[in-house]
Amino acid sequence: MFKSLNVTARVFERQIVQPRPSASVNSVRQFYENFVPSCTIYDIDCPDNSFRKFTDDGKYLISFSRNHQELIVYRPTWLSFSYKGEDCDSDALSQRAKRFDSFFIHLYTVSLATSNEFICKDVFLYLEGLEFGIFATSTAQTHEVPATEGAVNGVQCIERIVFHLVRLEDGFVLDEKVFCNDFVNLTHSMGVFLHEDLLCIMSLRYQAIHIVQIRDSGNLVDVRIVGTFCREDDELFIGSHIQVTEGPIFLSGIKQRLLSYIFRKHWSEETDQTLRIQHLKKKFYFHFQDYIDLIMWKVQFLDRHHLLIKFGSVDGVVSRTTDQHPSFFAVYNMETTEIISFFQNSTEELYYLYEQFCDHFTACSRSSLHANFISSHSNNIYAFDQLCVIKNRASSFLQFVKKMVTSLPYTCQSQSPSPYFDLSLFRYDEKLISATDRHRYSTEHPIKFISRRQPHILKFKIKPGSEASGSDARPKRISSFLFHPYLPLAISIQQTYMQPTVVNIHFRR
Repeated sequence: MFKSLNVTARVFERQIVQPRPSASVNSVRQFYENFVPSCTIYDIDCPDNSFRKFTDDGKYLISFSRNHQELIVYRPTWLSFSYKGEDCDSDALSQRAKRFDSFFIHLYTVSLATSNEFICKDVFLYLEGLEFGIFATSTAQTHEVPATEGAVNGVQCIERIVFHLVRLEDGFVLDEKVFCNDFVNLTHSMGVFLHEDLLCIMSLRYQAIHIVQIRDSGNLVDVRIVGTFCREDDELFIGSHIQVTEGPIFLSGIKQRLLSYIFRKHWSEETDQTLRIQHLKKKFYFHFQDYIDLIMWKVQFLDRHHLLIKFGSVDGVVSRTTDQHPSFFAVYNMETTEIISFFQNSTEELYYLYEQFCDHFTACSRSSLHANFISSHSNNIYAFDQLCVIKNRASSFLQFVKKMVTSLPYTCQSQSPSPYFDLSLFRYDEKLISATDRHRYSTEHPIKFISRRQPHILKFKIKPGSEASGSDARPKRISSFLFHPYLPLAISIQQTYMQPTVVNIHFRR
């Protein structure tokens, strides 16, 4: 939209030029080229907390105590200070301005975990409209678990897992949902997914998908459980028509529907009766036991009625190296209780769907003001070009497809909506920093953000760690970055083994 890079000229141009339809927000985001985090306060004096992330609306900074017992919430504010004397034009900040509480106001501290429980720092999901937060606490894992009816053998067990619904305005715990002697993968929130007011929780041990609705009143209401049974009255119907015997005599409801879909799919691929039987023997019956042994690994919402479920072997869950094991993806309709699509992780059709419709897998709420503008290869030409480069460099297209679909199902709310990660505005090294919420190995050099419109113009730099850090023989340093969703404000956190954590604040002065 803007022809000039001067901010004053852009303001006047915005007043007289109307942007293209549905492009007004993208046009306004170009102002972030002029407003960048240009100042850094190194090793700021801050509380010894484990900082998690900003909420997607930018109202709260979530953190936990070092013992993972307490939730600590801050309100981001903007730096303001005054000078005394004649040094008002000095570039140096006052000591008062270099404190953590100059940028953040402490709202409250709430104890979530009991004495033998710990807060899982990876789990935090945010309902933007209601300002509710979902947190998880759990006891330690138990690996030697006796066999239990209905449980998958070999899967770890956690004595108690609690999901807390917290009103972030005042820290009041509205409701809880408890799982006993179960296992939910809480690492990187892989076992939970939030779409609008619906929350799904994947029980790996009992192979059940719990669908929970979050009411405006702050209640967690069970909607349905997909697993052994798919409809609400399945258990009642089977119990009234089948004589009860000891031990399982049926496959689970979700497994029966999966096998039914695979059978009908192969049945329809051949019209000749003789060829059809041979085709079924080769494609279905030969792999029948492999299909029986599949378990659900991960799940996400595609919309309010459809789930994307990842299936694999038990070994993949136990070893936690799912990339090395074959996997399958199924699209499940919760209303009709039918499997409507089924793909192997090496299927090109699944990859092309992922390539063209990546944003549909994130299942962002339409009401979100910032999350709908996260760059992906289906909405950003620069991200698509990067994907094409990776594809062309791959030695095997089959391995490339498997590598790309490992991110499915998507991890909920795992990307920062900050405009500084918008690939239409800035270019940066995604090996060092990206919108994805993951720790990175630190380098000795600052991370550069280059203007996309002016390829040789450096807009700003982010340097984690202390200001005077250099090459030494210390262990590898791990960095994480928390960007505010719309303010020119970021926090870099560098952790080194047996060394104090270094927290830097990057802001526009």
